[in-house]
Amino acid sequence: MRKYILLFLVLNVLIYNTYGQKLKIAKSIEKGKKYVYIDTIKTYERVAEKGYKSIDMFKKIGDGYFLNAQLDKAVRWYCELFSMTNKLGSEYYFRYSESLKSVGENEEANRIMEIFNKKSRDLKEKK
Repeated sequence: MRKYILLFLVLNVLIYNTYGQKLKIAKSIEKGKKYVYIDTIKTYERVAEKGYKSIDMFKKIGDGYFLNAQLDKAVRWYCELFSMTNKLGSEYYFRYSESLKSVGENEEANRIMEIFNKKSRDLKEKK
């Protein structure tokens, strides 16, 4: 009987430790993803500041800051994006408008939001 109790305790400890390690690993992976994403944004930013301009790159930088709730930084890159093209999906108009609101540029944010609303209506009508 003692053998079974001892075996039961050893198995419980092993299972608990294994589960605990998996939880720690999962948490560190999630933290790592965020930091890797931010490092990527910084790399794109350095490339852009050296003079390289790309619609795709500005989308990635703006989205990176927007999704990490750094809207003041997102404004700059969405502004660069919109200066290159206005043929963007409606989500970019929404994100740019929200970013502008966060820095107090309400008039421009409202103008961009009107374009977003128009694009959204047009998209619904096509369906």
